[in-house]
Formats: sequence, C-alpha cells, structure tokens
Amino acid sequence: MSETGTGRRTTAEWLAVLGAALRDRRIRAGLTQEELARRAGLGLSALKHLESGHGANLTSLVKAARALGCEDWLAALAPLAEPAVSPMQLLRRQQGRLPARRRAPRAPRDPRAPH
Repeated sequence: MSETGTGRRTTAEWLAVLGAALRDRRIRAGLTQEELARRAGLGLSALKHLESGHGANLTSLVKAARALGCEDWLAALAPLAEPAVSPMQLLRRQQGRLPARRRAPRAPRDPRAPH
C-alpha cells in the first residue's frame, strides 16, 4: 500500500481493496462471476471491472453486494445513526440566522416534595 504520508489509501488502492473483498465474498458464496453478474443484474464485464478495481461504479458495487446478501457490509460504510445536531440548524447558526440554544431555567423546587 502506498501511503500519502498520513497512512491513507489512494482512490485506486481503495478500489482494489473493495474489489478484492467482493471477489472473496463471491468465492466464499460458491458463485462464478457469471452467476453473480446474473443475480445482480449486471453485465459480466461490469462485475469483472468491479472485482479488479478498475472502472467500477457505486451502483454496481451495491447491486453485487445485495446479490451476495451482504448488506451488512454496505451498512458498515454508511451507518444509519441520527445526527445529534441538524446540519441545517448548524448552518443557520453559523450564518447568524438562528440564535444559539439556551438552557431553560430550572423550575423552582417544591419545598414540600420529598428529597
């Protein structure tokens, strides 16, 4: 792996890594390239390009992963966590159109309430 000084992979390296991982999953599933391409609704050449890390697109990757039944692999790339802060609220706040959030004052304690 060639590094950019920060230990990060290049785009070409990521394409090769993802293609190899997909190929490994296909082989473990006992499928030929032709069978996976047919199940995924892809052309054989598109699958070959994907597995080799050359000229693949995201649609092909998603179709192939779904045909292999490994949506968990895709989910790991894009977790469905809700954002803690709305991106639009953050943008408006940065542009000065939304006041910063303030804490509500505490309600006075009832002296008769048990501690």
